[in-house]
Amino acid sequence: MKKELTLRAVLFGALCTSFGMSFIWPLTSVYLHDNLHLSLAIVGIVLFFNSLASVIGNVVGGIFFDRFNPYWLLQFGGWLMFFTLVILTFYHGIYAFSICLFFLGLGAGWNGTVVSALGASLKQYDGRYVFNMIYFVQNLGIVIGSSVVGFLYDWQIRLPFLISTLVSVGFLSVVFLGYRVLKHEVRKQDKHSKKALQLKLPKSNAWLMYSLLFSLFLMWVMYQQWGSNVSVYMTSMHIPFRYYSILWTVNAGLIVCIQFFIVRFGHVIKNHFLPIYGGVGFFAVSFVVLLFAKSYPMFVLAMIILTLGEAWALPQVPVVVNELTPEGSKGKYLGLVNSFGSAGRAVAPLFGGLLIEFASYQLLFVIAALVNACLILFLWIVKRLLESSIKYYD
Repeated sequence: MKKELTLRAVLFGALCTSFGMSFIWPLTSVYLHDNLHLSLAIVGIVLFFNSLASVIGNVVGGIFFDRFNPYWLLQFGGWLMFFTLVILTFYHGIYAFSICLFFLGLGAGWNGTVVSALGASLKQYDGRYVFNMIYFVQNLGIVIGSSVVGFLYDWQIRLPFLISTLVSVGFLSVVFLGYRVLKHEVRKQDKHSKKALQLKLPKSNAWLMYSLLFSLFLMWVMYQQWGSNVSVYMTSMHIPFRYYSILWTVNAGLIVCIQFFIVRFGHVIKNHFLPIYGGVGFFAVSFVVLLFAKSYPMFVLAMIILTLGEAWALPQVPVVVNELTPEGSKGKYLGLVNSFGSAGRAVAPLFGGLLIEFASYQLLFVIAALVNACLILFLWIVKRLLESSIKYYD
């Protein structure tokens, strides 16, 4: 009997990707600002190119997935991450750090999209279950990584980079062992597959999907303020960086707990947009709390509310996109989910940094709350107008 790719292998791939990067991204803004003495605007530009590289990796990885063997695509992404992290471990000045961040973004985006698309290809499982499990293990990796990165950073800056390098070796091992069943798979470009690749989305599906992706972009622009500017905001209030990293441990730990129940009971909610509406509402409330945060417990409360929103809204987006797109083009459109998210993360540091430079953190938080509140109304209107003509795929 021919061996097939298992869900376990897909989840281990997702776990290694998130675990490795959880030693890099929480310290990026603080390291660039506090250690390398760059302004928030310049930090925003560096992070912009990091996320721009993720967009490129997402889009190209998704397109290539529909055409080429995913085993060799993951080989390429794994080795790219490994060599970049080796360089970063030994050279992390301004220029080396900035260039390495670009290639890390490229590799992470590439690997994340290919792994997600492989998850969508597991027809023996419900799509909602697969994507929620992927999101679950991604945050499990963040729990482990973010819980210690602050302490490693305070001890020796090279340690987070070294551990991330070791995790990239683990990812390559997963590819060698768990994905080798795909090694000799041939993606034949016969008439049927060409027709699938050329199949256009129904107009209503396209409008709904791109409205959702645009909303995802804005969600990430606002959400990423936590990853880029809130860290500096907290340290400016003399709250140690290790306490900021603990916030992400709280975030990921809560997501793991919430996703446990969503995976088991999420099928009860038939309307996949309801969790998105509720999650975006929590996003808005979290920034209202952040507006009045003057002590660490208030930051923890804001993070808890933000996490409730994240756990409900973000995993649902690929679920909806998977249902709106036909077979043969799912890699491309799931790549767009990651690329719109990466684009939001690209714009976020620069947007927030410039707004803080010319105005204040408080105005940033007000705008973030208002934008999220408006997104709920926008998505509800679009969904209501198009609902009768939408076609869903398995």
